[in-house]
Amino acid sequence: MKFVDEASIQVIAGDGGNGCVSFRREKYIPRGGPDGGDGGHGGSVWLQADSGLNTLADFRHSRRFAAERGQGGQGRQMSGRSGEDITVLVPVGTLIRDAETEEIMGDLTRDGERLCVAQGGRGGLGNIHFKSSTNRAPRQSVPGTPGERRTLALELQLLADVGLLGLPNAGKSTFLRAVSAARPRVADYPFTTLYPGLGVVRIDAGASFTVADIPGLIEGAAQGAGLGIQFLKHLSRTRLLLHLVDAAAVLEGRDPATEARTLVNELAAYSAALAERERWLVVNKADLFAADDLAEQVEQLRATLAWQGPLYVISAATGSGVEALCQAVMERLLQMREDAGEGGVGYD
Repeated sequence: MKFVDEASIQVIAGDGGNGCVSFRREKYIPRGGPDGGDGGHGGSVWLQADSGLNTLADFRHSRRFAAERGQGGQGRQMSGRSGEDITVLVPVGTLIRDAETEEIMGDLTRDGERLCVAQGGRGGLGNIHFKSSTNRAPRQSVPGTPGERRTLALELQLLADVGLLGLPNAGKSTFLRAVSAARPRVADYPFTTLYPGLGVVRIDAGASFTVADIPGLIEGAAQGAGLGIQFLKHLSRTRLLLHLVDAAAVLEGRDPATEARTLVNELAAYSAALAERERWLVVNKADLFAADDLAEQVEQLRATLAWQGPLYVISAATGSGVEALCQAVMERLLQMREDAGEGGVGYD
C-alpha cells in the first residue's frame, strides 16, 4: 500500500432532535396538560488512534463521516433517541488541524487515545418545560441545535526515538535492516527509499527503541528538490538524530565533509529546531577501507567539521560497530528520559 501521510476529511456531527408540542389526551381526563418530550442529542464524531494503522491511505476514498442525528421528542413525555457517535480510526502520531482556521485541534500520540472533532447538537425542549401557573397550555418548544461541521487536515508524523539522516545511498536502509526486523528496499543506486520507514531495535528482552528512516536529502532540498524534504516532518518527534556519512564518497572523488555540511544546511533551512536537535555522526561503509586509511579519513572528517560530538564508525553491510552504536543510543535515550522525568525508554 502506498504511504500517505496527509489527508483531508469532512466530519459532520448529528443535529439535535426537536422538542415536541403535545398535550395529554385520555378518556375522562380533559385538559390533561402539556406532555411533549425532549429531542435526542445528535451523535458526535471521534477520532481514535490505532497502532494497527501506519498510513492515511484509507482516506483517499472515504472522506466524509457523518454521525446520526437525534430523534424528535414525542407525546407522553417521551424523549427522542440520541444519535449514535461514530469513531474514525487513524494511525498513532496523527496531528489534527482545522483546515479553515489552521487551529491544531489535537495530536493523537498513544494507542487508543480519542479526540472529539465534531460535537453533536443538543436536543430541543418539549412544551412540558414551559408550563406554569399562568401558562397551562404552552405551545412553545425548542428546536434541536445543529451539530458541528468541520473540514479537517490530517497529518501523520511517525513516532520514533531516533531519526536517520543522510544523502542518497549513504546506507540508511541497510542500517535499518541490520538493526531491526524492518525490510526496506536496498540497492546500489540512489533514491531506493521512496517513503519513510520504521524499525524497532531490541537491545534485550526489556529495552528497545524505534528508528525512522526517510528518503535521502540532496542539495536544494529546502527548495523542493528530491524527496527527503517532504518527509522531514517525520523526524520532528525524535529525540536523537543519526547522521550517516558515506565513507565511500572518497572512492568516487567526493568529499564526505562537504556532503555532511550540505545536509546540515538543508536541515537548517527546513527547521531551525530540527537543526539544533542532538545529532551524532555515523561514518558508514567502513568495510571498504583498510584500518589505517579509515582512521586517517575519520580524523580528517572530524577536523574539517570541527566535530565535538559523538562519532561512530560502522559497516551496516557487515554489522561491524553496529551493536556498540545501538547500545550507546539506548543508554543516551534512557538518560534523556530520566532527565525529563519520564522514566525508561522502550520498556515492555
